[in-house]
Amino acid sequence: MTTPSALDVLRALLRCPSVTPAEGGALDVLQGWLEPAGFAVHRVVFSDANTPDVDNLYARIGTGAPHLVFAGHTDVVPPGDAASWTHQPFAGEVADGMVWGRGACDMKGGVAAAVAAALAHVAERGAAMRGSISFLITGDEEGPAVNGTAKLLDWARERGERFDACVLGEPTNPSRMGEMIKIGRRGSLTGEISVEGRQGHVAYPHLADNPIPRLMRALDALKAEPLDAGTAHFDPSNLEVVTVDTGNPSANVIPAECRARFNVRFNDTWTPATLSDEIRRRVAAAGVGAHRLSFAPCNALAFLTEPGAFTRAVAEAVEAETGVAPALSTTGGTSDARFIVRDCPVVEFGLVGQTMHAVDERVSVDDVAALQRIYGRVIAGFLSP
Repeated sequence: MTTPSALDVLRALLRCPSVTPAEGGALDVLQGWLEPAGFAVHRVVFSDANTPDVDNLYARIGTGAPHLVFAGHTDVVPPGDAASWTHQPFAGEVADGMVWGRGACDMKGGVAAAVAAALAHVAERGAAMRGSISFLITGDEEGPAVNGTAKLLDWARERGERFDACVLGEPTNPSRMGEMIKIGRRGSLTGEISVEGRQGHVAYPHLADNPIPRLMRALDALKAEPLDAGTAHFDPSNLEVVTVDTGNPSANVIPAECRARFNVRFNDTWTPATLSDEIRRRVAAAGVGAHRLSFAPCNALAFLTEPGAFTRAVAEAVEAETGVAPALSTTGGTSDARFIVRDCPVVEFGLVGQTMHAVDERVSVDDVAALQRIYGRVIAGFLSP
């Protein structure tokens, strides 16, 4: 079998309309490359109440240690209006030195580079290959993340799979290849506060109770003091109010209720439980009267892979190919690395993420090739005696 380039695999993946939770043929593409090369491929569908079923893929070659796993997702966000794209979002077109399509950088490009690098390593080493390489690929990262990586890890653990280290190919570079490796991520907690009042006519305010000023006091209390000063590897935690709403269409009615939603991106100072307690304390101290405060279920905890031998090895591979010494960062949104860190050290390194989730999402053809070479160096170094 001819070993594909990362660009070959990426273009095939981009032609699959794998909008969450649809598999769209993307996992079929990966299985079609991996199985003929000797990988044992498993397709596992997970279900849960009130969430769609999701198809996932686990593939492994080798039986011994060390065991390096590449993780990622093939699901993508919707492309929006296809007529707004320069090239069709599911065509995988190459033009102007770029490959275009929904998921090109987030994160089919990372998956393609890892698959191509692994296939090249297997073809070169053959029966002499040391250790094991695995792929942990989900179709539920852009969605609720219930029937994806977390359950796939549980499934693998029950089968006796043990991982020594993981590379997750999320787009980590802000503007050029080599800038940034993620060694952790902040957690994410969403809450809602509702303050109760009494409806009435604006001309007769003494007959009503406007809840809006009291809600403003509550929100001021949440923002007045920093949650923390940051930690060695994390910026300070940050709370942002994202909606304020009365559901009131009339200009001459004092509303009976006012609601606000907020999101906190928190560092490893906090857990969801301790952070929720602190928010409740601040609201209670603001004296807002009758109110309800609730929090959405949280599966996005702050996590960190302490810098060590594996992070150094990945950084050295990045610098060798790009000439750039990458920063070790914990910035950005959540990722599935939050689940993987329970099993092994995990670092994230992928493509430039400037167009992720945007119209005309695209990545440089040269960057895709460079990422394949970087992953190839990581594989060779990790599996060498």
